[in-house]
Amino acid sequence: MSKFTIETTYRLPVYRQRAYEAATLEDACLLAIDDDGWGDAKEDVDTSGETYVTGIWSGADAAHRGEAAAIPSQFRETVQRKAEHFRDLLDQLAYVAQPTGLSMVDFERWLPNAIAAVEKGRAIIEERSNPDEQN
Repeated sequence: MSKFTIETTYRLPVYRQRAYEAATLEDACLLAIDDDGWGDAKEDVDTSGETYVTGIWSGADAAHRGEAAAIPSQFRETVQRKAEHFRDLLDQLAYVAQPTGLSMVDFERWLPNAIAAVEKGRAIIEERSNPDEQN
């Protein structure tokens, strides 16, 4: 049986609450974003994010040694999967959104990719690990 070193991560919200004097709400938000002082920050452990895979290496104790393996999509962070999938869906839409339309050959080439992209999107939105898994 093979051994793998798997690095997992979760996001821990860290926040601070400060008052900013500004002319507008937008100006106050800019001041807050530009404020580098986090000495009074608090961790919100009750709302930490999902656990997801951030690295895979062949062998025991192999983290950051040698080439990392590709992380299967369903084990990556959901928000990143959504962002990447948005790109896939945009590419699919851009492909068909042409003034001349699609030939039958192009349509037959496009349709399986479009169906796969839609199924992946549904799986992500429904928080399933992959399109083949049912709720």
